[in-house]
Amino acid sequence: MPCSLCNCTTREFDTIKERKYVQCTNCKAILLSPENYLTPQEEKFRYNLHQNDVNDPGYIEFVSPVVEKIKADQNTEARGLDYGCGPGPVITSQLEKSGFKIKLYDPFYYPKTAVLNEKFDFLICCEVMEHFQNPTTEFHLLKSLLKTNGKLYCKTEIWDDTINFKTWHYKDDMTHVIFYEKKTLEWIQENLKFSQVDIQDKFIAFTA
Repeated sequence: MPCSLCNCTTREFDTIKERKYVQCTNCKAILLSPENYLTPQEEKFRYNLHQNDVNDPGYIEFVSPVVEKIKADQNTEARGLDYGCGPGPVITSQLEKSGFKIKLYDPFYYPKTAVLNEKFDFLICCEVMEHFQNPTTEFHLLKSLLKTNGKLYCKTEIWDDTINFKTWHYKDDMTHVIFYEKKTLEWIQENLKFSQVDIQDKFIAFTA
């Protein structure tokens, strides 16, 4: 199968509990084979189990690096969009307490596509990009939503070869279909025409 991100060739990577994974020979993304994708109904059922309560102290702490980065980079006049926010948009909730006004979009929970015709100073994409079945299309869309020099703030777990994939908890979520290496993120920055990417342990920030 070709890579769903860069369309280059892939090699067999691993098979775990009958779920087949390949790795791109070019951008190094690890991809779940499409035959193992959940249906949209199965996907939403699993999202409903996540229970991301906007008042959950543990999840608030988990997303705090993204919240603090946005506060440092943006002012409350900036227009933001929480893309793939899910049923409990925790980052948006935290930022609204500081005076930010942020719109929401999620294909299952906030499917108002009119917001995808607007332009924003920043986008939030927290624990979302690992769900992208068509990542190139998604990242093209995200970039198109940003004003010049706008920021895309992402949060996902980045894989590298020091991690034992077989025991890595992140691959066990059956809605996760793509896993990114540092090189994958650099490929996105260069080939999808973001001006730069800042890769940190707790967040990733692309600049339009």
